[in-house]
Amino acid sequence: MVKRAYVFPGQGAQFSGMGRELYENSAEAKALFERANEILGFRITDVMFGGTADELKQTKVTQPAVFLHSVILAKVLGVEPVAVAGHSLGEFSALVVAGALSFEDGLRLVAKRAVAMQRACEIEQGTMAAVLRLPDETIEQVCQSVDGVVVAANYNCPGQLVISGAVDAVNEACAKLKEAGARRALVLPVGGAFHSPLMEPARQELAEAIEAASFATPICPIYQNVDGRPHTSPEEIKANLIAQLTAPVRWTQIVENMMEDGIISFVELGPGNVLQGLISKISPTAMVESRSIF
Repeated sequence: MVKRAYVFPGQGAQFSGMGRELYENSAEAKALFERANEILGFRITDVMFGGTADELKQTKVTQPAVFLHSVILAKVLGVEPVAVAGHSLGEFSALVVAGALSFEDGLRLVAKRAVAMQRACEIEQGTMAAVLRLPDETIEQVCQSVDGVVVAANYNCPGQLVISGAVDAVNEACAKLKEAGARRALVLPVGGAFHSPLMEPARQELAEAIEAASFATPICPIYQNVDGRPHTSPEEIKANLIAQLTAPVRWTQIVENMMEDGIISFVELGPGNVLQGLISKISPTAMVESRSIF
């Protein structure tokens, strides 16, 4: 039997109209979306189904919207994963689908995470940049040579790494990376230095909420961002989830470790198909598909 993993996208995958077909065609999905509206205290469905791109970029909307689309789709499909993983925010979706968190607790943590990250962005301005066609080790060395906060943040696939940190430090690193031979070192249109030390205030704020939440042993391993390895211990999962905000996303390592553990099929659940593309670059032999509707 083919071992199939389910993977879940992060922030940036949102689009206007996301989740509408689920809501309109499934009574179970409609009930879950309405429950989410109650928990959040506003009708996020109105923004998801008919909002503009700018409205979807609102901090209180983006992360819960991607989470809801992914998790509700998985529930309607009735997936029974043998392994799960999520990219950054997507890790929360993975935890709910694997049964480590309830739908309600997962949504509350995601909403808390979004607000905490926005507060951290307001404390100190930061940014991120995508670096293409340069070895990870070279990028790490260049970041270490810069006077200021700039670190490797997203190990997306071979030849694609995102750096994160203070604006001046990221700009200086980009200049040095181009000199070192990077095909591109492009500053991204993001509102903060995610997965960097500048997210420490958010990490502290979210840590309290994660410690207070109820975590169960998942029905399958979750390959977590901070180390790329499978975990089933609730205490380990919580510790890794807390560390995630200031630690890099090791997506390349996650996919490589899954393949080593015998997983050859990946299904991306949620908006977009970014992870499908990344997985194909990490392992051309992997079977990959994306589903945003059922």
